[in-house]
Amino acid sequence: MGLKDLLDDQNKTPTSAKAQYDLGSMYENGRGVPQSDAEAVKWYRMAAEQGYIAAQYRLGMMYHEGKRVPQSDSEAAKWFRMAAEQGDRYAQTMLGWLYENGEGVSQSGEEAVKWYRKAAEKGDPVAQFNLGSMYRYGKGVPQSNEESYKWYLKAANQGDEDAWEILGELKLSTNIKQDD
Repeated sequence: MGLKDLLDDQNKTPTSAKAQYDLGSMYENGRGVPQSDAEAVKWYRMAAEQGYIAAQYRLGMMYHEGKRVPQSDSEAAKWFRMAAEQGDRYAQTMLGWLYENGEGVSQSGEEAVKWYRKAAEKGDPVAQFNLGSMYRYGKGVPQSNEESYKWYLKAANQGDEDAWEILGELKLSTNIKQDD
């Protein structure tokens, strides 16, 4: 897809959020246009403000990492929340992480668990691992080796090597009798 394909004939501005997102990606990566951080952010923001989930998540990551924009976890949380509330599991996981660590939002184990659970139930292995950790250490939820094991196992079954290691530790140090 070229730049001409994205532009509206009358005002030379993409009108759909997807086209705006695609244009942002083109500028971010210098595909078909000169690479420009400022243009990438401008187009991502236009798409995000129209509710385009991928653009909201991308802006959240840019602000979280401080890439192409000044680093700001509070701004990251704003964009992650928009995408998370629309059901994006990656944004839900990141929002959970921000709450767990108190970055850009007030620290809250309960909120972290809420967002991790939403993403974990959609099959996100990072959220499953993190939710397992929350149960293992009783952060935001009552400590539960059984629940911890359950979520680590889900992450491990998706290839998370760290989760496999922790499952072994849990089996050795607790009375959990679950099958792999």
